[in-house]
Amino acid sequence: MANILILLFNGISEGALYFLMAASLSVILGLMGVVNFAHGTLFLWGAYVFRWVYVYIFPNNFILAIICATLAGFLIGLIFEKVFISRVYGNIGAQIMITLGLSIVFTELVRVIWGPSALVVGRPPMLAGASHLEFDFGTVIISHYRLFVIIVGVVVAVLGHFLLTRTRVGMTIRAGVQNSEMVGALGININRYFTLVFAVGGALAGFGGALFAPLSTTITPLSGNQFQLMAFIVVVIGGMGSFVGSALGSLFMAVMIALIGWTIPDISLVAPVALMALILIFKPQGLFKWR
Repeated sequence: MANILILLFNGISEGALYFLMAASLSVILGLMGVVNFAHGTLFLWGAYVFRWVYVYIFPNNFILAIICATLAGFLIGLIFEKVFISRVYGNIGAQIMITLGLSIVFTELVRVIWGPSALVVGRPPMLAGASHLEFDFGTVIISHYRLFVIIVGVVVAVLGHFLLTRTRVGMTIRAGVQNSEMVGALGININRYFTLVFAVGGALAGFGGALFAPLSTTITPLSGNQFQLMAFIVVVIGGMGSFVGSALGSLFMAVMIALIGWTIPDISLVAPVALMALILIFKPQGLFKWR
């Protein structure tokens, strides 16, 4: 029982990172209709910028390193949208080719700047330890950093839900997800919201990468690929354009992977993809699509 709780706890902390990528990716797909295969690259840059700042620029300053990584994701996302994505709205084939190209180019830039080898990332001292909870069925080890990641994920989910449901900006974004042409007909410059959503999506991806680096303790130029795949799977599970669906889908995916990895490890890699295929066949709107 103790092992199951530890696995679930660790899985949910991974799910918090899935959510940070999937939430923004879901809204980008729903509002802008952009299939963004470069989202994992923003996550990757967030991880590397975090380590660079944390080790060399502001040594051991965890907060400033996270802020710099988030800003890097925001700026790169802004450049992507303004220079490349804005030219191919409505052309899915061109979007796929351009974002794949951007992913390859910016991943290679990571190799050029920081090298191809794995880099070690230490956890901040205040979050480096773990708590041991004693129960009748055994000892449950709670990593302080993983608990921090879960708390951050919950806070982002609550703030994001409040932004989308209780503010004018959120109302416009949700309306754009439903019918962007009607929003434009009402005199709202929807292109500005496109740019804002894409840049904020990049910031969330960079933020997720910054949290991921100390969690994994090592980063490589391929670190963004796994989370990009999981983000797309979560979008399918939660429903395109659904922020709440992304949160619930991330939790569902994290728990499923943790349990399958413990019980049937041989299929732990293919199970998420198989689940995505089944959902696309039988419920393409997603399991948690909001009305």
